[in-house]
This record gives sequence, C-alpha cells and structure tokens, in this order.
Amino acid sequence: MTDAPIEPAHQADHQKLLIIDFGSQVTQLIARRLREISVYCEIHPFNAVDEAFLDEFAPRAVILSGGPASVPDEGSPKPPAKVFELGVPVLGICYGQQVMMHMLGGEVVRTQGSAEFGRAYLEPGDDRLELFNGWFQGHREQVWMSHGDHVSRLAPGFAPYATSPGAPFAVVADPSRRFFATQFHPEVHHTPNGPKLFENFCALAGFTGDWTMQAYRDQAVQAIRDQVGDARVLCALSGGVDSSVTAALIHEAIGDQLTCVFVDHGLLRKNEAQEVVEMFRDHMNLSVIHADESDLFLTALEGVSDPEQKRKTIGKLFIDVFEKHAHAIGGADFLAQGTLYPDVIESVSFSGGPSVTIKSHHNVGGLPEKMGMKLVEPLRELFKDEVRALGRELGLPAHFIGRHPFPGPGLAIRCPGEITRAKLEILREADAIFIDQIRKHGLYDEIWQAFVAILPVRTVGVMGDGRTYDYACALRAVTSVDGMTADYYPFAHDFLGETATRIINNVRGINRVTYDITSKPPGTIEWE
Repeated sequence: MTDAPIEPAHQADHQKLLIIDFGSQVTQLIARRLREISVYCEIHPFNAVDEAFLDEFAPRAVILSGGPASVPDEGSPKPPAKVFELGVPVLGICYGQQVMMHMLGGEVVRTQGSAEFGRAYLEPGDDRLELFNGWFQGHREQVWMSHGDHVSRLAPGFAPYATSPGAPFAVVADPSRRFFATQFHPEVHHTPNGPKLFENFCALAGFTGDWTMQAYRDQAVQAIRDQVGDARVLCALSGGVDSSVTAALIHEAIGDQLTCVFVDHGLLRKNEAQEVVEMFRDHMNLSVIHADESDLFLTALEGVSDPEQKRKTIGKLFIDVFEKHAHAIGGADFLAQGTLYPDVIESVSFSGGPSVTIKSHHNVGGLPEKMGMKLVEPLRELFKDEVRALGRELGLPAHFIGRHPFPGPGLAIRCPGEITRAKLEILREADAIFIDQIRKHGLYDEIWQAFVAILPVRTVGVMGDGRTYDYACALRAVTSVDGMTADYYPFAHDFLGETATRIINNVRGINRVTYDITSKPPGTIEWE
C-alpha cells in the first residue's frame, strides 16, 4: 500500500468536530457543510476511532455518518461507547441514528415496507428543538431519505420531534444530553434546509467558526514541511486547477526542493502541452520538466479497450516516468499529486473506511503496491470549489483557477473502445471547436466541465453528393459544485445546431453529433 496522505496538523487552539465514517458515499458532504460555516472537522473511519483516539482528538462535537451496513447484522460497525460519554453534542445521521439507538438501548429492525428512498416530507411534532431553528416555516420540510432499516423503539431519554410517511422517528433527540438523530440526510442538496441544521448543531456545541482557507493553507504548508523535511519532491503537473494549486502550495512550503514534471502522454487537447509549460514557467517561475512520452503511452494502449485497464496502464506509466525523472535530477523521495476527495471516494474509501468503489482514478487506483517515492497529496480532503478557493488564497491568476477540470488519463477516457492516433486527432479537433463555441457564446464560466467523446461506432452520412461512413461524437457539458453530482447544461437548440454544423464541416472523420443529457448519478461526468 502507498503511504497514507498527510493529515492536517492538530492545533490545540482549534475547535474540532469529529465525523465518524460508516461508509456512506456522501460522508464528505457533511464535512463540506461544516467547512462552509468555518468549522474545522476531520473524517475518520469507525474502525480507526478508539478511546485513545478520542482522548487525543478531544472533539467539541461528534457526527455519526450514514452507511450501507445493517445494525441488526452481527458484526455491524459501531463507534466506541465512549462517544456517548464525552459530554459533547452527538448527531447521528441515517445509519448513525440507528447505531445510536441500538447502543443506547433502543431497537432497530428491518421489515417489509420500512424502506424509504428519495424525497420525503417531515411533519414537526408539538415540541421544537433548537437544532431545527429556521425549519418548518411552511409547516412541513423537504428532506432526502435513503434507508432500508428503521428504528422501532427509542432508547431511554429520547423522544420523537418529527415524522415522515416512512419514518415515525425521522427526528429524535435527548436534549438534556445533547444527543440528536435524523433518519434523513441533511448533508445532501435534496435537503434544502440541511445547512441550517448543521449551523444550529455547531452553535449548540459552541463553535465560533474559526476555520478558514487561510487556516487550511497554513496547516497544509506546515504539514508538507513536516512530511518532506529537506527532501526533493516531484509534482505531477497537468495544467489543471488541482495540480496548479498543489504545485503552488508545495512551492510555498519547500521552494526549490520542488520540481514539476509535465507529462505529454499523447492524450492531451489541442496545443495543451505548449500552453501549460509556458504558463507555469512564465507565471509561476517553477522548475518544469516537459516529458514528451507520447510514444510510450500510445504504444502501451494499442489494442486496449477496457476502461479500467486504460486507467491502470496510464497510472503505471505515469509512475514509471516520474521515477525516471526523479533519478535524472539526482533523486526525489516524494511524488506530489493533485488528488481530490471525489477521486478518492470513487476509487477507494476515504481514510480507509468501508465505502464502495465506483471506478479507479489514475492517481489513486493505478499506483503499484510498491513505488520508489512516497506520496504528497495536500488536496486529498478538498472538493474542487475548495481547491479554487485555496488557489485564490495563494494568489493564482484567475484563468488558472477557472479552467475546466481535465482528467489525468486525458483523451483516453473520452475515446471509448480502442484508442488510435487517428481517432485522437479527430477528437482534438472536435473538442477544440466545442470549447471555442462555448467561449464565443460566453458560457465557459457557467459550465463545470465540457468536452467531446468520440464514439466507438460509425454511421452513414451524406456530404455533398457522396456517402460517408464516419464516426459519431457526443458533446458533454455539465454544471456542478463539487463534482460529486452534476446536471447536464441546458444549451439552446440553436447553439447545439451551430456547434454540430461547425464540427461536421471542419473535422474530417465525424459525420454525426449527439448531446449527452445524462446527469450524475446515474452516469459519471467522464465517459469512462
């Protein structure tokens, strides 16, 4: 296994909230909600939290996350009992509610018809909680449910405070001990008033909001220095906002100990290599190695069509290239990557917890079991919008920060099926036209990510007096806040028609253009 990511240094004067992770795919959204109100928190898996950890961490409050397990099952995950003996507020969410009830003397069951998934509406009880100040202004409140089991008997000291059609104990609490529990998920977008609930909970715990991006920057810089010491670091530089902020942050921490490597793997967009290298050398005065390894990557990918094999092949070759250049500069002990939390949650569980793998990412799923360098991943706990905020804090130019995400595997995952150099050239030209259209119409900053995928299918067309048999392509453009969920961008039909005409008229090899209107979920943003 690779070394664990660096953790922000604990500071005695920080008010800290502990999130115990039971494997929910949206646990990190809890942390997002808390960061938005300047509350410092850390997520730790249930199996890494024991009494000694609680004594050292000394949380001011604890949140128990949701998760896929069933409390009635033998061996189901549980927090240490000491969580309920700390004398601090505790909030249980979904599975967190159920495990709280189970451990404190209630009962949880799984029965036919007890499941509740999707949008639901809460009805308040006669008594009100401070936790729900600002709720129920229109009597009922929209929330998001996702549970199969349910609480059938409350633990002693608890009372119900709100119900839903499928959850008679949708909100329960023991206010005297400041224990609260919800069957719904307040952290997700589909619970509109969820942020207010977290704000109220943190106020009950006495948080004053002392966590800022300046604080994160200071802690991250110190953590990098503590981890790296006087060793040399290679930074995997792609030109996207993630690697740009990673490079700037590490350069602030260790200066000339950092060398950036920009790998041209032959899977870049049109003119990208030249633009990125010039951008970093001219604007950030970083030491940048331009590694043209396109033949190495494209040769290795010949005949490969499985998306997981593509990612893992690319990931392995990235490491080979970085190790080669580490040797060339006299040795580097560390490799820096712009890994973000959405990369981690889709590949492996965050911090070792039990959430389910969706797909591997080249920088987290493609690493070998043993590698010659240790990892420095200072953004591993951040979402994209937080990375942009950190970039602004670091003083990066706006055009760095505002660039659309571009995946490490590049055009490989926008070329379903077998990759060929000819298909890549077609894809580059079509993608350049699509992005130019978006910029020309003033839409670039409204869109989270946009690209073209070339499809592994040919279609018959008519151009002039002749028959064509060329590739179809799909346009993809989405809006998002953090990359965890996304909606397709609602282009006007005139825009789509104009763009399709430009692509077909100017890109030899494409005779049909489609627009992908799939959201995430059920799809992912990229095609592979």
